[in-house]
Amino acid sequence: MAFTLQLGERAPHFNLPATDGRTYSLEDFADAKYLVVFFTCNHCPYVLGSDEVTRQTAEKYKDKGVVFVGINSNSANTYAEDSFENMVKRMEEHKFPWVYLRDESQEVALAYGALRTPHFFVFDEERKLVYTGRGVDNPRDTSKMTVNDLDNALAELTAGKPITTPITNPIGCNVKWEGKDAHWMPPEACDLV
Repeated sequence: MAFTLQLGERAPHFNLPATDGRTYSLEDFADAKYLVVFFTCNHCPYVLGSDEVTRQTAEKYKDKGVVFVGINSNSANTYAEDSFENMVKRMEEHKFPWVYLRDESQEVALAYGALRTPHFFVFDEERKLVYTGRGVDNPRDTSKMTVNDLDNALAELTAGKPITTPITNPIGCNVKWEGKDAHWMPPEACDLV
């Protein structure tokens, strides 16, 4: 069995606290035509380097029914910067156009098969996976990016077209798993393509 959610599979359920003081479940986004769930964090240079491009993409597709949900599953014991308290500060500072959820138990990261930060999962109207992987090809330095795979996937999805490139390898820091070395990845987790 693959570690990462496969194309056509349904979005796994979650029920997680957000930086806005509320708790959100998958059902809270039922009104969204399309859903982008992405695993992110506070410290990773690949996240920090591409957050503004992710913001632009989220804002570009907001009026087409696309909702973004960010999830931080990193162990705060591995990186203190990834604590919930620091998530709240980061959202207050940057005011990103998505809810930012804390997956303390890492169960949601395992359910989705999150490999890196950032790692994007795009779901259609039936909440079936239609795209997974990277946002852009150079998230650490977006001035050097040549392709925005997430934007391309959302452009095709919102136009009712099949997604030309539905799977890419996420580029970023690996998820920081509780009790493991900072660079550890589950043995069954490998490149998607």
